[in-house]
Amino acid sequence: MKIVEITYRYDDIKVAARPRPVDATQARERLDAGSRAVAELFAGLKGGSGTAQRIIRVDPRDLGLESGRQAAPRQRPFAAVLGCSDARVPIELIFNEGPNDMFVVRVAGNGLGAEVLGSLKYAIDHLGESLKIFVVLGHSGCGAVSAAVDLFLDPQGYLALAGKHSLRGILDRLILVVHTAAKRMTAVHGADVSARPRYREALIETAIVANAALAAYTLQHEIGRDDPNGIRAAYGVYLLAEHEVWAPRLDSTACAGLAYSPENIGASGAFFDVVVRSDRIAAMLEAAA
Repeated sequence: MKIVEITYRYDDIKVAARPRPVDATQARERLDAGSRAVAELFAGLKGGSGTAQRIIRVDPRDLGLESGRQAAPRQRPFAAVLGCSDARVPIELIFNEGPNDMFVVRVAGNGLGAEVLGSLKYAIDHLGESLKIFVVLGHSGCGAVSAAVDLFLDPQGYLALAGKHSLRGILDRLILVVHTAAKRMTAVHGADVSARPRYREALIETAIVANAALAAYTLQHEIGRDDPNGIRAAYGVYLLAEHEVWAPRLDSTACAGLAYSPENIGASGAFFDVVVRSDRIAAMLEAAA
């Protein structure tokens, strides 16, 4: 039998605390290293027996336990993360982080509504001393994006949302991304792409990463551009089955780990083309029924 133990542990304050990243590069590297470590932990379940253990060390000061004195800890996250509210995507666990490391906002489809932007603007205004990176994290099989794709494929379904203003607001923000993803998929893979057996799945996954990248691009330009500390925005997609973070990008053929926001995501369609040409999306489109 295989046992997995994920332990949050804090020691006496005399033990050296884990240093906070000093810039966006260190922050991204730490998040990528954390997500790899968690993925490797789950990958070890494929065979054998025994106990696989992961210890996440917590600074006692982040629990308000400094030298035996109890007090409210000071907020000092190094990353602000916009994630989906899907219960299968626990942000801190995915990145191997503990309390007070991440300022997390979660909403269906990780969309940038007014409340989300306000929350992230609060983070930059009040926590900018420690904050080094914004991350937008989508996930495979996202229900909100899937619903938007189904509306795109069958527009009649929109009529059923006439009296559901809040749900319609979420889907309205996603439908443009879905439309653009479908258009670029046709341009790259041919007019008959929509007849392929896994077209819907491929369109969903393309729209998920494009939605995350677009949100990161917006955050970089709406919030990060005025930050004197050089905060940067990044994006990625958590693959539920593989426990890995995936992010096709313009500047590299690599897709593992987080990627920084594209400099220009819209005009040429180049970013969408990179996504629909990626091995993961291409494999879906090439799969037989």
